[in-house]
Amino acid sequence: MSERISPGLWRLYVITDEKASRGRSHLQVAEAAIRGGADVVQLRDKEAGSGRLYRVALQLRKLTRDAGIPFIVNDRLDIAMAADADGVHVGQADLPASVVRKIMGPGKILGVSVDTVEEAVLAERDGADYLGVGPVFEARGTKPDAGEPLGVDRISRIRRHCRLPIVAIGGIDAENARKVREAGADAAAVISAIVAADDIAQAARRLKRILDGTCQ
Repeated sequence: MSERISPGLWRLYVITDEKASRGRSHLQVAEAAIRGGADVVQLRDKEAGSGRLYRVALQLRKLTRDAGIPFIVNDRLDIAMAADADGVHVGQADLPASVVRKIMGPGKILGVSVDTVEEAVLAERDGADYLGVGPVFEARGTKPDAGEPLGVDRISRIRRHCRLPIVAIGGIDAENARKVREAGADAAAVISAIVAADDIAQAARRLKRILDGTCQ
């Protein structure tokens, strides 16, 4: 994996979501987020059919490649591989990380959602490149099945047991992003606070400064 796409260097991880984007497309959200400094973009769409999702993935693949940042597909390993995405992110209910790694091979990024130390340790053993930990705070309707907030202490606990980069997710915004950074997260994955903002680029820019530690 090249340094350019190393999860350990990420700070702002933007997840596209058309249901929260106030009529803006995945491509429009991603373009604005990249202008604001997004380090990585994930395509997330639980409702689109395979054909449409593939076409969107191709658009985002070109956009992110031109911008020099990694492109991740949520859940859909088939779409990620068909569009030559940089990687895929899977949850505990998806294919096991060990199987995903075997199918993708060693050159792609594998992210795994975890909410316990045990899940984190297993994901690391099975070939994950980074951990998605959350929901840290209460989610804002983009993930109705997200469960109860874990709090920032869970980040600290997982950090003590795992060496993998941690991407915190769930209800993160400009008011609480500093807390996840201080708890040990390498990056924050953000949906609503960016994709639903009046000015996506500006919202991304502010969050990026907070996560970089250059703005309180």
